[in-house]
This record gives sequence, structure tokens and C-alpha cells, in this order.
Amino acid sequence: MSRPLRIERAGGWYHITARGNERRPIVREDADRKHFCGLLEEMVDRFRVHLHAYMLMDNHYHLILELTEPNLSRTGQWLNLSYSVWFNRRHNRSGHLFQGRFGAVVVDPVEWGLELSRYVHLNPVRIGRLGLGKARRQGMRAGVSGAPDAREVKERLMRLRQYKWSSYRAYVGLEKAPAWLECERILELGGGSKKQRSRHYREYVESAVREGLERSPWEELKERIVLGGEDFLKGLRKHVRGNGREQRGVKRLAKERPKLAEIIKNVERMKGERWDKFRDRYGDSGRDLVLYLGQRICGLTLEELAAAAGMSDYRPVAVAIRRFRKRLGGSMPEREQLQRLGKLYNVQM
Repeated sequence: MSRPLRIERAGGWYHITARGNERRPIVREDADRKHFCGLLEEMVDRFRVHLHAYMLMDNHYHLILELTEPNLSRTGQWLNLSYSVWFNRRHNRSGHLFQGRFGAVVVDPVEWGLELSRYVHLNPVRIGRLGLGKARRQGMRAGVSGAPDAREVKERLMRLRQYKWSSYRAYVGLEKAPAWLECERILELGGGSKKQRSRHYREYVESAVREGLERSPWEELKERIVLGGEDFLKGLRKHVRGNGREQRGVKRLAKERPKLAEIIKNVERMKGERWDKFRDRYGDSGRDLVLYLGQRICGLTLEELAAAAGMSDYRPVAVAIRRFRKRLGGSMPEREQLQRLGKLYNVQM
């Protein structure tokens, strides 16, 4: 079985997550939660990592951490194994607690540190009962769902502020930050003087609670493991190590992606029409195809695609890509076009 690709470098920022086996709980009571947080403290000291944010939910956890040594694998494995052994003994169970190995995404802290921390901290309110289930959030971003009512907003804010098993309360001054948690680096990204930063951060996070328009970082992933722009991705390529047969993504990440301009030229040939003629045509299958391939083959983010298509916002791009995927389900000519383009780039579509 192949192992996920790890890019381990001192100074690198990472989003780490692990989910319970078969999506089952990894905590049953507050004693479990307290022990997990105790392990986070030990992890910071033992592996000399900087923990910038954390979130412990019933069946999964999120961490944003920074390495001072290239020891990501040892850090994540130690945390999961240490907690699993303790949990199994305490609850008289056996077998795997977590679903496979932990997941890791390399993060550009300047571009994504602030927004990723908001995504992590909003986990407790991102649930259907509070009107923030997946379908409702997609509808809000597409502009087809109404704004939440005052009762929903009040309940969301109360749950967010009272949730004890995350770093949010420390970030916004509702409790003192433990010595093993570093808040300042991300708070600085939100701007303002040192006295203003917690208030600015609170407004930034809670505005998404009120509006429900927060985007998912995972729609912006490059090569499935990188959260950052093209320049950040290029800088990472020299750190790629590993056996291509053992680690998924080694060849994919080490190789340069095709440019969007090349995709556009090929779609222009298929349509017999110039990009500047159909680029601004709402619902045009050629425009949607370019955006779909720009994400699928070029690895561009929604924001990068929006800029290329002359859009002021990334949300219409996400809608166009979803629309094209649905169209593929019933359109044989478009599936054939997609397969021909895939062959040009040696990509299975």
C-alpha cells in the first residue's frame, strides 16, 4: 500500500488532521479531551514544533503546526499512537482508533494562515443543525440560499464562543492561552496593533458565522497536498523526496504542470472560437471546460481561475466547475472532448 507524500522541512507550516476509524468518535468524555490536550503540550516540547491552532471534535481533530526540524511524520505518528494506546486501555477496546495515517497539507502561512485558522475554528458550528451543513454552505456561496435568521446566528455564536476544546477562546481573549499554544503569528496576519489583534480576529471569524460565506480551503489545494500559490508550489518542488512507487504524488509534484494558456489554446481549437469571445459568456460550455481543466490539470486555485476569466470573485468559478461536472454526466460529446484533452496531457479524465 502506498504512503501519502510528506514534504518535511524546518520552518514549514502544516495542516494536520486525523479522523476516527469508520468516522466513529475518538473521544467519549471530557477526560479523553483533557488527555488529548495534554498530549499536544507534550508533543510541542518533545518534537520542538510550534502549535498555532487546534480543534478537537468528537470524531476528528485539526492542527496547524510549524516545524523547527524535518520531523513531521514522527510528530504525527507519535500523537496518534500515544492517544490510541491510552484511549484503548481506558475504554477497554482494541483495534485501530484512527482511520489510516494522519493527513498533512503544506501551507503557505502568509497567504493561507489566517483563513485556514478560521476554517479550523469554525468546525463546531459547521453543522446542519445550525444551518451550516455542506449543502446550505454551497447554496450561500452560489447566492441561492437566504441569509440566516437572528436565532440561528445567536446559537452559532454561542456555540463557537463556549466550545472549550479548541484554540479559538484563547485567540479572542475569552481565556488565557496555554504556554504551548502560539497565537501571535496568525493574529498578526489579521492586522492592527497588538491590543487590537484579538478583536480584529474575532470580527473576522464571526463575520463568517453570521454570513455563512466562508470558503473551503480544500477547493484551493494544489497537487492534493499544497495550500498556496504557484510561487509557493515551485519553491516546494526542490524539497520533494521519496520513492514514486511507495509515495503517492512524488512524480506528480516534482513535474511542472501545463499552463492555463496552453489549455485555452486547445479549447479554442475544439470550439473554433477565440477565448476572448466566449470567456465572458455565462454558462458557455467552453468557458466552463477551461475552468474545469484549469483546476484539474493546471492545479490552479479558484481565485487564480477567477482572475484568468476576468471575474471579480471566486464563487462563480466554483459554480461553473460544478455545472460542468454535472453536464459531463449526460453529454457524450463533451465527455469525448474531455478525454481527447486528457490524452494530450497524459491525464486520466
